[in-house]
Amino acid sequence: MTELATATAGRSSSNHLLRRDVRFLGNILGEVLVHQGGRELLDQVEKIREMSKALRAEFLPELYAEFVKNVKSMEPEIRHRVIRAFAIYFQLVNIAEQNHRIRRKRDYERSAGEAVQPGSIENVVQSLKEKNVPLEELRGMIGDISLELVMTAHPTEATRRAVLDIHKRIADEMMELDNPTLTYREREKLRDKLLNEVLTLWQTDELRDRKPTVIDEVRNGMYFFHETLFEVLPEVYEELERCLTKHYPEEAWHVPTYLRFGSWIGGDRDGNPSVTAAITWQTLTMQRNLVIYKYEQNIRSLMRQMSFSTSIADISPELTESIKLDRENIELRIVDPWTNEKEPYRIKMTYMLQKLSNMREEEFKGTKQRYHEVSELLADLGVIDRSLRHHYADYVADTLLKKLIRQVELFGFHLAALDVRQHSKEHENAMTEVLAKAGVIENYSDLTEEAKLELLHHLLSDVRPLLYETAELTDTTKECLDVYKTIYRAQKEFGQGCITSYLISMTQSASDFLEVLVFAKEAGLFRRSDNGAYFSTLQAVPLFETIDDLHAAPGIMKTLFELPIYRECLSAMGNMHEIMLGYSDSNKDGGMVTANWELRLALKELTETANEYNVKLKFFHGRGGALGRGGMPLNRSIMAQPPNTVGAGIKITEQGEVLSSRYSLKGIAYRSLEQATGALVNAAYLARHPSEENGSEARWEEIMTVISETAQTKYQDLIFRDPDFMTFFKESTPLPEVGELNIGSRPSKRKNSERFEDLRAIPWVFSWTQSRYLLPAWYAAGTAFHGYVAGDKERLETLRTMYKEYSFFSSLIDNLQMALAKADLLIAREYSEMIKDDTIRTRIFTQIEEEYARTKEMILAITGQEEILDNVPVIQESIRLRNPYVDPLSYMQVQLLTELRQLRADDQDDAVILREVLLTINGIAAGLRNTG
Repeated sequence: MTELATATAGRSSSNHLLRRDVRFLGNILGEVLVHQGGRELLDQVEKIREMSKALRAEFLPELYAEFVKNVKSMEPEIRHRVIRAFAIYFQLVNIAEQNHRIRRKRDYERSAGEAVQPGSIENVVQSLKEKNVPLEELRGMIGDISLELVMTAHPTEATRRAVLDIHKRIADEMMELDNPTLTYREREKLRDKLLNEVLTLWQTDELRDRKPTVIDEVRNGMYFFHETLFEVLPEVYEELERCLTKHYPEEAWHVPTYLRFGSWIGGDRDGNPSVTAAITWQTLTMQRNLVIYKYEQNIRSLMRQMSFSTSIADISPELTESIKLDRENIELRIVDPWTNEKEPYRIKMTYMLQKLSNMREEEFKGTKQRYHEVSELLADLGVIDRSLRHHYADYVADTLLKKLIRQVELFGFHLAALDVRQHSKEHENAMTEVLAKAGVIENYSDLTEEAKLELLHHLLSDVRPLLYETAELTDTTKECLDVYKTIYRAQKEFGQGCITSYLISMTQSASDFLEVLVFAKEAGLFRRSDNGAYFSTLQAVPLFETIDDLHAAPGIMKTLFELPIYRECLSAMGNMHEIMLGYSDSNKDGGMVTANWELRLALKELTETANEYNVKLKFFHGRGGALGRGGMPLNRSIMAQPPNTVGAGIKITEQGEVLSSRYSLKGIAYRSLEQATGALVNAAYLARHPSEENGSEARWEEIMTVISETAQTKYQDLIFRDPDFMTFFKESTPLPEVGELNIGSRPSKRKNSERFEDLRAIPWVFSWTQSRYLLPAWYAAGTAFHGYVAGDKERLETLRTMYKEYSFFSSLIDNLQMALAKADLLIAREYSEMIKDDTIRTRIFTQIEEEYARTKEMILAITGQEEILDNVPVIQESIRLRNPYVDPLSYMQVQLLTELRQLRADDQDDAVILREVLLTINGIAAGLRNTG
């Protein structure tokens, strides 16, 4: 594995430490292979690797035949181990690359002296100072920025939590190799520990033996708070305040909360019957228990350090009075009283720990022996802070206490705001039953949209409930209503911030919003105050997903903004409305080019509509990890938005493999969030200082509309209008088997249906990625560009100018480049051989192949490059070096799928072959660093 390791790490002398790490881990894996499978196993791995590499260098029919023969002739036991060897190797390379990212940042900071790292928070603040941005304007910008990153349980993480734990241990131990003070013996012991970890990784089952439950997924999401985010988020705030103070020292900076995490896990019930009201309550309880535990940990740590004695320090009278009240009201049970009366901070914190512990017990509800609101904990911390400053212990307050105060501000007693999501059709069905049962109307679902709005508006203005508590309803409708009751109860128990957004999948009309509000009224979340004004503690958030929905969105929002009661509710929420845009389904519906353009238009038109009604919009971008689902680095996804659409803030989904790649390690998490903060501040500046109007932009938008229309027609001709396409897709990708990889609690289809429309976007993209087509991320672009240019050199020159000067177009082209570079139609052809009908295979694969060549040709013509990704040589080289080592897994996957499907066609099965198929899926995901 040594030669493979050296090649994969690259040749640049500046990366010698990365090469060292990859070689080191590759050697250890080689030892494990020999130890576990004998020299024969390592030799077989090396033989396959050499042949794959040679085929990449030059495709020779005789070498290919020998390679295929070698793959087919392997005994199941050796084949199983070969698959795992390649898969685990990529896991180790990925760890080394992540560690190297952290190392590069530290090296830069260590060697640069006073120089500022590009993309850092200080780089952004310093540039604002150099642009002479006045303090008052900067204060407004910092007050306006807002980013919420929302964890979802979308099943795109192919790696088990147990395996990720091993990865983290390996990463931590590898970082120790950089310690220059290690002795020879210590390095040997470190190597022994790593050998043990890689052996453990080899003997750990990377496949789940069952689908994770929703609660499993909740625990997985909470892992990142426990391991990294609880510590890293306050550090990002601290750095922003440090830089602001350095460059604008005239202000005493306390940055308002602008960056936080939310979650869908345990709240997203769209298509997942396992997410019930009871599960949502359990999720919130688990989140609160974790945040209490973290506060207890930090307060105990503070107690150990805050040994200030009244024999020397003069504490504030406020702290003395606070301790007196605690003694009168709180019985110490789980914490021993602090016996040293001269150490008041430790006495105070003892009572704080007891109050936190009492929050877990029902018996203390409504008493003074526990915290009920997060403001009460902040008040106690404020007393301590002011007392420390009273006796000039400012440094302690600023370094030890300030971080805990920020954590409490960020995480409250709920850890992360939980969004609830449900499909609009579920609400309509429940409303139909409720209104029939209440004797209001028998056939609500048959009403016109105008009649629905009139009826729902009337119901909202009526303070009387629709149903008695004892009304008999179907289980489905009862569950729908129970969700709202749970939200009401949760806001009382965990704080109003625990759930504030209710997302409506497939929003297609204004009545979809009002149905949610009527149910909210029934639960007490929507009501009329004593002065007659209406307000709600829950906002109905539309999710516009398909191309048609994006077109309809501005009109739907306009209808809502003109409804009197709705406007009153909105006014009570500061005239802020959240709107979610779906990148996955819009791409699945219209293709890469059209989806990106239609989302751009929707952002613009929705913002204009909201401006007419003096409403600020918070856009929630439903991006996935893959290119075909809007995936890109976090800072780029922020800067990709037109600055004038940032409005009341941004929300972005973070899911699956994105969570583990960005937030498993503190250094990576910090860098990602630091870059996101810089992008936010930049976007706020650009919104206030728009560049001079480019006279060409209106013309470019007309061109993009023509290109988008051509792309959509080309894409839908294949996906929707070719009667054989679904056969091609199912038989030439591992789609049927992906559903057997236990990576999520949610079904892969919205309904038990074979229709393309009911297939979720994640398995759609996942399957194309595994089979190396990556079709959703590039298909139809070539025809669209070629059709516009039509041999006209002036039109080609226009596209070249757009690439240089039009940020939307340059981002689109660069994303297409990335997709083309990761796609591999030589390997995809192997997958197409699984299609039974030769005519279907030849016709559709030829069409895909021609479109790939056309897209590549047009991208190179537009960019003026000789090769795809010449503009990012580091990524270009990484993909080039990785591909030959992913190829063996792809060839083996095709062989295994062929065998498995033949058995199943004969009403047989083979658990061993299925397991090997699933192992190749994991391995390819690790090799491509992308799943769905």
